[in-house]
Amino acid sequence: MAHTANSAPAGRPRRPRTEHVLQVVRTEQLTPHMARVVLGGEGFDRIEFRSETDQYIKLLFADPALGLTRPYDMESLRERLTPEQMPVTRTYTIRHINHQRREIWVDFVVHGAEGIAGPWAAQAKPGDLISFFGPGAGYAPRPEADFHLVAGDESALPAIASALEGMSPEAEGIAIIEVRDAQERQPLAAPEGVEVVWLHREADFTPDSTRLAASLAEVQIPAGDVQVFIHGEREQMKQIRRLLVDQRGLPRKGMSLSAYWAYGRQEDQFQAEKRTPIGRIDPE
Repeated sequence: MAHTANSAPAGRPRRPRTEHVLQVVRTEQLTPHMARVVLGGEGFDRIEFRSETDQYIKLLFADPALGLTRPYDMESLRERLTPEQMPVTRTYTIRHINHQRREIWVDFVVHGAEGIAGPWAAQAKPGDLISFFGPGAGYAPRPEADFHLVAGDESALPAIASALEGMSPEAEGIAIIEVRDAQERQPLAAPEGVEVVWLHREADFTPDSTRLAASLAEVQIPAGDVQVFIHGEREQMKQIRRLLVDQRGLPRKGMSLSAYWAYGRQEDQFQAEKRTPIGRIDPE
């Protein structure tokens, strides 16, 4: 699940980022395609957490054959490694923070050997080290909102679950979550006034099997202060943006709507396309 990073203004040096190192405490297979990795250790106390429910971290992964030691000295590595050898980042939502136990939970969508982060999570064992930048944040449910419109596919499920837990008990709204099938559903703690709707594709995601945009087109959105939190596959997010902004007239400002991934794209290609026309959710 990828979030767009803010760029430093031209001519201003980028503020050094702190690389945190934690270790795997335990793992849990939540569903056939969702694995949870619980991280902890002494490095927990040095992390500056945010108040928003949608806190995300940029996990760092390096080629094991290079034998690099965490934390990575990125400046030094740039001097001696090729760009292809440099550690890569993968952005994930913090599902839950347990301050008492000094742990954070990170949930990963796993599809066999596909990708980098998923296979790492599937094979992670207690004592393994992982490092990351962050957390960053960009969304929290507003208690004064009249209605919460929340939606996404599997990639957004951890963020949606955290958002629902962060809503006031009096909140009203709807959360629409698309997953492969009933086995991928998870227990969610939503306010009584927020309806949770599960969509089952009964297949892997394809432009033809997905049902998210079509389902949102049928939602009755009341007048008033509507707060939107919707994330998932890029082309679906473009359709949903047109539906909500162009057709329904909801204000784009304040709407948390972005792509976490793109069908048919590897993560690095998806990230590289973000500033190109194909990668933009909003038209020029």
